Amino acid sequence: MARSSSGESVLTRVVRIFESFGPDSPVLTVSEIGRRARLPLATVSRMVDEMTRHGLLARDERRRVRIGTRMWELAERASPMLRLRETAVPFMGDLQSVVGHSTQLGVLDGTEVLFVERFTAPGSVVNLTRIAGRMPLNASSSGLVLLAHAPADLRERVVRGPLPAFTDATIVDERTLRATLADVRARGFAFCPGHVHPDATGIAVPVRASGQVVAALGLVVPNDDQAWSLIRPLQLTGLALSRALSTHR
Repeated sequence: MARSSSGESVLTRVVRIFESFGPDSPVLTVSEIGRRARLPLATVSRMVDEMTRHGLLARDERRRVRIGTRMWELAERASPMLRLRETAVPFMGDLQSVVGHSTQLGVLDGTEVLFVERFTAPGSVVNLTRIAGRMPLNASSSGLVLLAHAPADLRERVVRGPLPAFTDATIVDERTLRATLADVRARGFAFCPGHVHPDATGIAVPVRASGQVVAALGLVVPNDDQAWSLIRPLQLTGLALSRALSTHR
């Protein structure tokens, strides 16, 4: 593979350019990409031009850059998340119609939860997660479910910290986190009032395929006395989705 004069491969630079974009920054200037990717402006300009010719990036009328449709097409065509999302969407839609607010699906990716699908409704309580957005595993209900069922070595690495905090309720103590994960495994759900935002409660359950936890199905609802009553419909939906994934595996 070709390498730059600094010894860094071209592929590494391409990845750094893609990683410059995020849920809060879907459109960037070349200068912003260079700063975020920590690459020389001339290098970024040349690579952006080439990636645009291949459809991996695209420019708008102001010459700003975004991820190209061709990149989305290639990612969706071979994505291991495609079947999970396609199977989950009808179940999430039914749950959404009953619960309102936000319904979301997250998967384990490294030491974070990656949200791959999300439904919301007008007037929903604040929800900081987005599709293709990430959160630390210790912070959200989906993250706690995934961490509770993660391989032991990964679980140990995360539990030992550092543990980022969003509010005073976020679990940032190793002993508390260990006890919470054991509780999640025993009860079959995570219940997190105010862990990400004081006004919101996160609730999540595991989604299994042939016995293995492959995702977390979650709700983000108001942090009030009604939140606890939503655990049961969430659990029933999680079980139905798990059966569907296991049947058609």
